[in-house]
Amino acid sequence: MKTYINPTPEEWNELATRQTVATIDLNETVKSIFNDIQKNGSNAVKKYTTIFDGVRIENFAVTPAEIENAVEEVSSDLKNAIQIAAENITTFHNAQKEIRNTIETTSGVFCWRESRAIDTVGIYIPGGTAPLFSTVLMLAIPAKIAGCKNIILCSPPDKQENINPAILYAAQLIGVTQIYRVGGIQAIAAMTFGTDEIPKVSKIFGPGNQYVTAAKQYAQQLGLAIDMPAGPSELLVIADDTCDPEFVASDLLSQAEHGGDSQVILVTNSKEIVEKVAVEIEKQKVVLPRESLVEKALQNSRALVFDKMDVGIEFSNFYAPEHLILAIENAENKIDLIENAGSVFIGNYSCESAGDYASGTNHTLPTNGFARNYSGVSLDSFVKKITFQKITAQGIQNLGPTIEIMARAEQLEAHRNAVSVRLKKLQNG
Repeated sequence: MKTYINPTPEEWNELATRQTVATIDLNETVKSIFNDIQKNGSNAVKKYTTIFDGVRIENFAVTPAEIENAVEEVSSDLKNAIQIAAENITTFHNAQKEIRNTIETTSGVFCWRESRAIDTVGIYIPGGTAPLFSTVLMLAIPAKIAGCKNIILCSPPDKQENINPAILYAAQLIGVTQIYRVGGIQAIAAMTFGTDEIPKVSKIFGPGNQYVTAAKQYAQQLGLAIDMPAGPSELLVIADDTCDPEFVASDLLSQAEHGGDSQVILVTNSKEIVEKVAVEIEKQKVVLPRESLVEKALQNSRALVFDKMDVGIEFSNFYAPEHLILAIENAENKIDLIENAGSVFIGNYSCESAGDYASGTNHTLPTNGFARNYSGVSLDSFVKKITFQKITAQGIQNLGPTIEIMARAEQLEAHRNAVSVRLKKLQNG
């Protein structure tokens, strides 16, 4: 990690830059695959699964018998851990239900808002070297609480045509409706258009590599909703001399191991802390099985030293991190200063891994600076908000003249008349 001492605001743009990948060729690839799948359906999905995953799939749907067998492969310890995490995630997201609150804005005019679930949602779960069964919990649980009728899960198969057993266990525990062994661009395209095997969905959720991310963004251009723009994982830690350098290093490494394109940033008011954390990183990383990925991520990471901690917080707001750890004295007194972050972890014992797995908050969060204008996934992500109003005879008499004046000023006489005919009828008894 390269260290910067009191970088000026003019340098912040460069310091907040994430790794980028060339998208022109990637976007053309996505468009080509989408067009093929729209035209040729499941046959095209099978073709690309063979090309990209190296396996020929005849039946994408995972059967109940396959799920049952997979459940037997998951250890009791892991099942118990998943169940505890699921309970905490359920508790947190249950509290997000909106209670109807009817407001009488004018005497006789009643307005309120209610939630309605998105009928069919698709959730994408990466497989590979890090099968994210935890993401099944983070997406399927709020979808269930919201009342989504159909929860479609897609995850890439291994060479034996199987999905990781822990993913299948988590999916059946929550009550995912249908599970399909398909990944990559072809999975997103299949859920966008629907095929004879895989249903069309109304909104797609879930992380993925640059190909999946590009596919989701293209699906959005075609009118399908997605959870949020996504990118590689990132973490910013703000630390002062009350931090534990060993803890800070472990948190930075926990995000760096997501992949070589991940980014971690240390912000502090002490060069000595940077040195201590660097020593701990060297000690801890050598025992990590994903050390090569960590090394690559650290090359794109940095440490920033500011004389004043509040300036460090200003930089954090400018960077808008996916994850933010406040390892500083009286951290709770600083949370009002935090304007842009996906999820915040307060104090030395609030490790980011807790949010990734089991504390209860959602780990599907905005990256690449999108925390400036996007929230992480929540119960609201799976519902639409519908407003209602009820106007009594007294209400239209009280509010009607205001509407008439405004409609006439906009030269919308039919709008005005819709009020006038009612007022006239009331006046005539």
